[in-house]
Amino acid sequence: MTTIIDGKKISNHILNRIKKEVTSLGFQPIFCDVLVGDDPASIQYVRMKMRMAESVGIKFHNASFPSSISTDGLIGEIKKINNIPNICGIIVQLPLPESLDRRKILDAIDPDLDVDCLGTVASEKFYNNKMDLGFPTALACMLLLDSLDLDLKGKKIVVLGQGELMGKPVSALLSFRGFSPTIITSKTKNKEKFIKEADVIISGMGNGKYITGSMIKEGSVIIDAGTSEIGNGSADGGVKIVGDVDLESVKGVASFVSPVPGGVGPVTVAMLFNNVLKVARKKMNPDRNLIYV
Repeated sequence: MTTIIDGKKISNHILNRIKKEVTSLGFQPIFCDVLVGDDPASIQYVRMKMRMAESVGIKFHNASFPSSISTDGLIGEIKKINNIPNICGIIVQLPLPESLDRRKILDAIDPDLDVDCLGTVASEKFYNNKMDLGFPTALACMLLLDSLDLDLKGKKIVVLGQGELMGKPVSALLSFRGFSPTIITSKTKNKEKFIKEADVIISGMGNGKYITGSMIKEGSVIIDAGTSEIGNGSADGGVKIVGDVDLESVKGVASFVSPVPGGVGPVTVAMLFNNVLKVARKKMNPDRNLIYV
């Protein structure tokens, strides 16, 4: 029997804890998601994070700029946001217009406020295991895995994909715990063999419904962080978001699987605001040592 991991339930548990802790901080932390341009999907994501922030008592700072803004102009605006009293987290909504220098803009965020860990300084600290914060999607994958309370000692763990948001950082988090995951990319030979032998599969390839029941080991655990769009419009029911896993196909074969949507996604947002809370705690007590969750 396959158990579907309920990411929404886990997310709600985290957000409820964050809300309680925010009320006891003694000040209201502020979060900013910098938006450039008028891409509908980006606007939707920013609004969702605004509602989520406000629901847990975190103030949302609106920072929207036209796509015509220059790299230097946006860097100047981000530096102003860095200095807002009680600011406890800044991210830049991606993708940015092609005319802008993504690296320079992300690096303009104060590393202590970089709750997405995408700036060079924050990223390097993370990979050297010297940072209190972490990549939200990777943290979400690990939290879903931890929620199962499994003994992973001696188990074969496979990570599909090495993207900057999930694959690469989740591999690092596993290694910090003493595991040696097998990393699979598009260039890996015999990838089907490694997948078939895996006890745990963490996937973030963005290859819709790639993993099927016939490809996996009986009783394996699958954390699906991939997202892809399928469908062409209203003629076939509209565009749908699917994961790397063909959910119906793996039912009855996998022991646990996280769905898309409803698995890693909501927990990722919760972990983003958990990072904001950590920054807020650090502002209250700069000498305090923090942990990931």
